Amino acid sequence: MIIGGSDTTSTTLEWAFAELLKNPNTMKKAQEEVRRVVGINSIVDENCVNQMNYLKCVVKETMRLHPPVPFLVARKSSSSVKLKGYDIPSKTMVFINTWAIHRDLEQWDNPEEFIPERFEISQVDLKGQDFQFIPFGSGRRICPAISFGLASIEYVLANLLYWFQWKMPDIGILMQNIDMTEVNGITVRKKVPLHLEPKTYDMIM
Repeated sequence: MIIGGSDTTSTTLEWAFAELLKNPNTMKKAQEEVRRVVGINSIVDENCVNQMNYLKCVVKETMRLHPPVPFLVARKSSSSVKLKGYDIPSKTMVFINTWAIHRDLEQWDNPEEFIPERFEISQVDLKGQDFQFIPFGSGRRICPAISFGLASIEYVLANLLYWFQWKMPDIGILMQNIDMTEVNGITVRKKVPLHLEPKTYDMIM
């Protein structure tokens, strides 16, 4: 569980930074919130993160566009059923395509775009009750590490946004041209790993 959690956490953080760099206004808005909430305390704690509503929207939108696991763990149908014209016999192995559900035009406006603001006005949550958004799965077999995993992502992202300014290395690649090609596997990774340069943020106010 620990190894699986660290893999999905690091994958989600990489996608979050890739999207933030491609969307500098979103990066600016997220950093402004983090630094406003933390202030000059220099300690990003759980209480601070709980006040970072926009950061939570960024994490949700990252997990919508880039669910760390593209398919949920397979289920076996307990009885025969007819679903949208398809006959599914009893004891059929069924895979749920999270990646496709999260980009469904019938459920999401502009599903291919990174828009964290959509979660500011939406009641859709990621705890398994809203089936258009299930990065951790749903029901009795929901990811057992949902609380720890989500808290870890939010905490690490908040710290990285608070302490540093981020830029691309001087290798001739513009931020808007970051390669977002995916490689499918147990997790969905970036084909080209993201390399960034941090610069310590001056917190004197």
